[in-house]
Amino acid sequence: MNYFSSDFKLGILGGGQLGKMLLTETRKFDIQTYVLDPSDEAPCKIGSNKFFKGSLMDFDTVYNFGKQVDVLTFEIELVNIEALEKLESEGIKVYPSPKTLRLIQNKGTQKDFYTTNNIPTAAYKRFENVTALKTAVANNEIALPFVWKSTEGGYDGNGVKVIRNSDSFNGLPDVQCIAETMIPFKNELAVIVTRTPSGEIKTYPVVEMEFHPEANQVEYVICPARIDDAVAENARAIALKVSEHFNHVGLLAVEMFQTEDDRILVNEVAPRPHNSGHYSIEASYTSQFEQHLRAILDLPLGNTDSKVAGIMVNLVGEEGYSGNVIYENIEKILGQDGVTPHIYGKKETRPFRKMGHVTIVNQDIAEARRVAQEVKSTIRVISQ
Repeated sequence: MNYFSSDFKLGILGGGQLGKMLLTETRKFDIQTYVLDPSDEAPCKIGSNKFFKGSLMDFDTVYNFGKQVDVLTFEIELVNIEALEKLESEGIKVYPSPKTLRLIQNKGTQKDFYTTNNIPTAAYKRFENVTALKTAVANNEIALPFVWKSTEGGYDGNGVKVIRNSDSFNGLPDVQCIAETMIPFKNELAVIVTRTPSGEIKTYPVVEMEFHPEANQVEYVICPARIDDAVAENARAIALKVSEHFNHVGLLAVEMFQTEDDRILVNEVAPRPHNSGHYSIEASYTSQFEQHLRAILDLPLGNTDSKVAGIMVNLVGEEGYSGNVIYENIEKILGQDGVTPHIYGKKETRPFRKMGHVTIVNQDIAEARRVAQEVKSTIRVISQ
């Protein structure tokens, strides 16, 4: 099939920053791209060939959108799976497949999948609601502390909380959830695996993630991870095993813990471009967004090696600020070598909302990390 400068149409469910960065690649290759998003102010609106406003969870909206395209992908997992299944049954190529998405969309189902397939993961128990979980804690069936996770709807630190005592339950929604054993770990790592319909597979280098202690969001992504080669090799091997069992098409970001004794435990996965791969736009031979596009169109995969060390700094809304966004001191970081800001196009900021990121590249990973810290302390995402 001719994808380039043709009548071929690619559909993207979700018009956020991931879709916006994917559109950079579709425009580079002159591939017609349609986008569906519930917001009239979605970042993707200005970059797509056609933009449609509508709910990603409404069957008819997703189905009718999907009937207009040749290949359908998504930048967010919260989409109507039944509509995707019907589209697939009618010949529309959906990547990753609805079958893969069903396994991933519910965190309890996802954890069960790891256990069934002998993929190392933290011990856990599933509960129909928080009321049942509280009863289990009261009966000493669950030991404190543990990590509470909502099985559905969580993202960017939402839907996750450390439960240390009875007061920690305050404010939690009474929804289906899991209680996960807290793991003492050295590092949080991630590996992105790419797979085509024809079966070509490539992995990106292992990255290291540093999290904000309060928001439970990634603050820094460091590539390559500052870990032993043997640990990195094991992490990539486990990521490949996860990819093989999901049998996905496109990108699969596999988040992991490196324990104190250097075991690798899978935390969770995302079947799409991922925050842990943003560094690749400047630092890699092939960015994760171009690679996702190559994969879902069954084109040869690109080189995943890094050209230089890369560190990504997330730009999130400052606490205490809501309203029309201002990127304070952005001109100062623009004057630094190897520093590239990406602004997502969200007009309104609020505390901890992802508004952009900055990539720092350098031949020396230690120097890149130093500059990243400087960038983090210089630019502020505030409001008018």
